[in-house]
Amino acid sequence: MSIRIEVWGDYACFSRLEMKVERVSNPIITPSAARGLIEAIYWHPGMKYHIDRIYLLPPKGKTFEEGENPIRFTTVRRNEVKAKLGAGEALKSAKNGVLTSLYTSKEIQQRASLILQDVHYVIEAHFDMTDKATPSDNPGKFQDILRRRLNRGQCYHMPCFGCREFPANFREWRGEEIPAVPYSQDFGYMLYDLDYSDTENIKPKFFRAKLENGVLDLRDCEVVS
Repeated sequence: MSIRIEVWGDYACFSRLEMKVERVSNPIITPSAARGLIEAIYWHPGMKYHIDRIYLLPPKGKTFEEGENPIRFTTVRRNEVKAKLGAGEALKSAKNGVLTSLYTSKEIQQRASLILQDVHYVIEAHFDMTDKATPSDNPGKFQDILRRRLNRGQCYHMPCFGCREFPANFREWRGEEIPAVPYSQDFGYMLYDLDYSDTENIKPKFFRAKLENGVLDLRDCEVVS
């Protein structure tokens, strides 16, 4: 069962893993971010989403000519907390009867971020049934629920473009043809997903991201660790 979802927003940040201090966004939404966005709208243990294509579209209400770069970056500065309280530290404090606290006013630092601006995509995805599906579950049921939630604007939590402060608007893409965008680019290797098969050693997986006429085709793409 496949579905197309239109998403758009003012800003997005799909952080590149090799940037350790300052946040730098990938030039387009990553497959894992696209899957997480859909799961924020509807998720069930009996189904698993797979991203097939990502369509890059002009910003809402705008058009661009051939040769123009539709991918727009901007820089912002944000206050971030440079420290965090770990679960082990909190457990140790509880056993010793000592209150552990984090004073954000002392731990805040300002960092620059290179983020995307005026993002607009259509995500084409399908889902498979998993072994956690019950006898009453079926693909038609899940697709109807997802479409109903898309039409009503319902979600489990607000979908976002990489960071919580960059919310994503969403709706089902109706049956009309998706307009072609005269823009192609090889982005090189980009994050595909994270491998959680070993929770003690989570590994990133990458793929060669090639945008052809505004379409990032993820079907049968080669994924490397």
